[in-house]
Amino acid sequence: MSHEPGPVLIGSANAEVGMDRGREILEDGGSALDAVEAVIRAVEDNPEDHTVGYGGYPNLLGEVELDASIMDGSTRRAGCVGALRGYRAAISVARGVLERLPHVLVVGEGAARLAAEMGLEAEDLLTEEAEKVWRDGLEGRGELGRIGEMMLSRVASLATDPDRAAGTVDVIARDQYGNLVSGVSTSGWAWKYPGRLGDSPIIGAGNYCDSRYGAAGCTGWGELAIRAGTARSAVARLAAGASVGEAGEAVIRDIVELETDGHHPLMHLVVMGADGTHAGFTTRAEGAQYVWWARGMSAPEMAERTVVPV
Repeated sequence: MSHEPGPVLIGSANAEVGMDRGREILEDGGSALDAVEAVIRAVEDNPEDHTVGYGGYPNLLGEVELDASIMDGSTRRAGCVGALRGYRAAISVARGVLERLPHVLVVGEGAARLAAEMGLEAEDLLTEEAEKVWRDGLEGRGELGRIGEMMLSRVASLATDPDRAAGTVDVIARDQYGNLVSGVSTSGWAWKYPGRLGDSPIIGAGNYCDSRYGAAGCTGWGELAIRAGTARSAVARLAAGASVGEAGEAVIRDIVELETDGHHPLMHLVVMGADGTHAGFTTRAEGAQYVWWARGMSAPEMAERTVVPV
């Protein structure tokens, strides 16, 4: 979509719960970095969203592990966290990596330590509803009670549940100065192998941002985005002169060509150009949407994603 230059905000459909927070920041002249963090924090706080933050679906052992990343397109500095336990605000911890540490990616106990140093509140992220889904998934396959004996092939069959394998929130903002910022946060696959990282905390895979050209964010089967370097590839195509539509379709077609052992290559993508133009893409059936707002709009709106046939 195209519109007059100015602040623009887009995200995956589940970002809708936080879009007004981001819109208010951008309308008041705030930074894209603050807007992206605010939108994603609202999703992380939503217990009804089992793909992100508090209430996220747990790993194979019943532990909620969170991944997140945030990238400043004006400097191409980034902060990422992986396998974060006990703190819901993964996107804020990722921003802490960006602003407080000389690193890009911090995982596990180190990520939790940073969260504590930032003054965030530790808590149990596993809700009763998410725990029930975890137990039902294991009991339904006769696996509860012998988790330690589970073969990796069984992990794969659990973790590729299409309803619970692909949830993530991604957000891209352009502020009044033309700075772009992208952010991603997720609890990853339900029943994932402990310590698994998807594309969300990997710069270039699930997230990439360069204010000169544009930004991209992925939700879906993270391993595919890692293998294809999807987000970076989309921005590289923008840098080469492609439109957001051309760039998005090209990188999704690249994913579709990957070997997936017969599984559907589920992937969603949002792309924004340096001028604020944007588009969404999906390998799913029609009806998948993303949310967007631009200066002059009274409220965010949903837009259809372009379906790239598998």
